[in-house]
Amino acid sequence: MERIAVCEEKHHHDIVETVKEKLPSEEVLYDLADLFKVFGDFTRIKILCALFEHEMCVCDIAQVTNMTQSAISHQLRILKQADLVNFRRDGKTIYYSLKDKHVFTIYQQGLEHVNE
Repeated sequence: MERIAVCEEKHHHDIVETVKEKLPSEEVLYDLADLFKVFGDFTRIKILCALFEHEMCVCDIAQVTNMTQSAISHQLRILKQADLVNFRRDGKTIYYSLKDKHVFTIYQQGLEHVNE
């Protein structure tokens, strides 16, 4: 059985205890990991990028992304389940938009980070 290294320094113990107290629950961390998995797909990022610019229907998103409406609908379903997009119906057409400023911020911060 592998032993876990334990530091004997008192100040390290204090740091470890302080950090452990501030960590979110495991359930919250799993939810956060799941959220980032949704952002980890190229197609979904492309859709979010399009919705960052403007509310759009499935056929317009398909044209912008050069993908089929079926593929876009599948990805939008995942984005809706993750609570990242809103939709509204106007007659037979459904329009999609980013859910809220948090989605906008996550997208924008990620873009800024990769462009540094």
